[in-house]
Amino acid sequence: MESISKYINRIARCSVLYRSARLAPSGLNGHQHSYILQICHKPGISQDELAELIYVNKSNVTRQLTLLEKNGFISRRACPHDRRSLQVFPTAKACAILPEIETVLTDWNDMLCQGFTAADKQQLIELLQLLMQRAKTQADAAVSAAAADRAEHKA
Repeated sequence: MESISKYINRIARCSVLYRSARLAPSGLNGHQHSYILQICHKPGISQDELAELIYVNKSNVTRQLTLLEKNGFISRRACPHDRRSLQVFPTAKACAILPEIETVLTDWNDMLCQGFTAADKQQLIELLQLLMQRAKTQADAAVSAAAADRAEHKA
């Protein structure tokens, strides 16, 4: 049987290339759309929450947020309840680019599903949701096991 992951990974890579090309004039790359989407929809989100939502490690979130802040898309402030935590807020520039990001994503999905019936699309979404949930369960278990192993080796 062929690897499902191979096709999912290739689609994801093509998607990044497509988004990068479409969003380049606005100063964004193909990875940053998910940050802008989440931050605009959840102003004040913490960096840790953002990392969990978009399935990226904290160091990558910090790196991308530094670029977005430098380019005027976001601002970061210390959380009033926990000074060690940073909250992330969209700027007017991020809010202004949000409709373009949503259009790029819609165009990509429409192109991928060209010729699919509504039933085909619904079935595909349901299968992908199932795969995503299984992947998340396995990834969470692997991360927990690795953390337990590190804690055990420190003791």
